Amino acid sequence: MEAVAKLKNYPTSPRKMRLLADLVRGMEVEKALAVLEHNAKHPAVPLRKLVVSAISNWKQANEGGDETTLVVKTIFVDGARTLKRMRPAPQGRGYRVRKRSNHVTVVVDSK
Repeated sequence: MEAVAKLKNYPTSPRKMRLLADLVRGMEVEKALAVLEHNAKHPAVPLRKLVVSAISNWKQANEGGDETTLVVKTIFVDGARTLKRMRPAPQGRGYRVRKRSNHVTVVVDSK
């Protein structure tokens, strides 16, 4: 039986988060946690917490199950709200800055 964990409105661009999501998709959970722990990119910390949360959700649903056989079955990143801000530009103009955020969904399941 699979378990799901979601992270909503995390303030980093979806493209940056997808780079890490692509890295751990299909991996065994222990290996994915090790990869995320030693990755230098800043979204690695909340993504690692999200995988740990999915593992604990799986534990609650499957009491007595063996968590060493868990795999990151599905992980996907969707765009969330975009905050629009203005930055001063030359000659009285303003440049629009789009501060993006994302939603991440992780599904873990046994092999």
